[in-house]
Amino acid sequence: MKSTIVIPNYNGIQYLAACLDSLLADEYQGQLLVVDNASTDGSYELLEKYPMVKAIRLDHNTGFCGAVNAGIRAAETEYVILLNNDVEVEKGFVKELEKAMDDNPKAFSGNAQMRMLKAPEYMDNAGDYYCALGWAYDYGKGKKAAPKYQKPRRIFAACAGAAIYRKEIFEQIGLFDEKHFAYLEDVDIGYRARIYGYENIYIPGAIVYHAGSGASGSKYNAFKTNLSSRNSIYLIVKNMPLFQIVLNLPFLLLGFMVKTGFFILKGMGRLYIKGLGKGFYLYYKEGGKTNHVPFKWTHLWNYVKIQWELWINIIRRFFG
Repeated sequence: MKSTIVIPNYNGIQYLAACLDSLLADEYQGQLLVVDNASTDGSYELLEKYPMVKAIRLDHNTGFCGAVNAGIRAAETEYVILLNNDVEVEKGFVKELEKAMDDNPKAFSGNAQMRMLKAPEYMDNAGDYYCALGWAYDYGKGKKAAPKYQKPRRIFAACAGAAIYRKEIFEQIGLFDEKHFAYLEDVDIGYRARIYGYENIYIPGAIVYHAGSGASGSKYNAFKTNLSSRNSIYLIVKNMPLFQIVLNLPFLLLGFMVKTGFFILKGMGRLYIKGLGKGFYLYYKEGGKTNHVPFKWTHLWNYVKIQWELWINIIRRFFG
């Protein structure tokens, strides 16, 4: 048994059974943990029908980060697979992930090929990317599952909705940052791994189908907009050394101006701007500074490679 599957759950009764049934159909026999964030919809009680599941119930909603961290700590395997409760897997999913990680010893994480559950011919995610505009984005989202999305490659970070992680590396770079609560936490931990010289890869042979926004309810809502804008600032100030922030400042200002305009048109401009302010407050006043990734000269070449990608990923965002 190489892997432990960790499924965070919060009021996911609409999706959870289908997720677990798809794993049973894949004949998965390893350790399966469902970490419940104090659900009130009966989804925790549903687990009684699945004796192979080990349930961990938390006494309050710790967000995605707190739930998956509890699962990672409980895992006793070489790899940990994180899976959203609104995901259904294809047969061979686990084996494909493990094989790719075995073949890439420098990889910290591997991103499964995520398709849209209601329109499986379309992509949901082919890897998380981050660019110098301060934007994170799902590569391929909403596009036909063309041949270019069927090729393995290096990516900036893995989407934690369906990804495998090498557990021993968590001991070096730390677990998911619980101050994120949810959103951009997977980009953050992938960024940290890159600073330390590890890689993140895309594994197209492992296919899942994702409903999307299973916990938050919709693509654009107040909860998601507030947290995403807050975390977009937090992500920058905790991972970038000062010289890199200065280097990217013109791009970052442009990126946040464009996003502000976008959310004004959505009727959530004030909420988005307040979220940006909360990002600085989180870092400087609410203990986020203690999670800052310290600059080390031994990591300089890793920063150079990351910076090059931050520029290239602007082009990939619009023309990739």
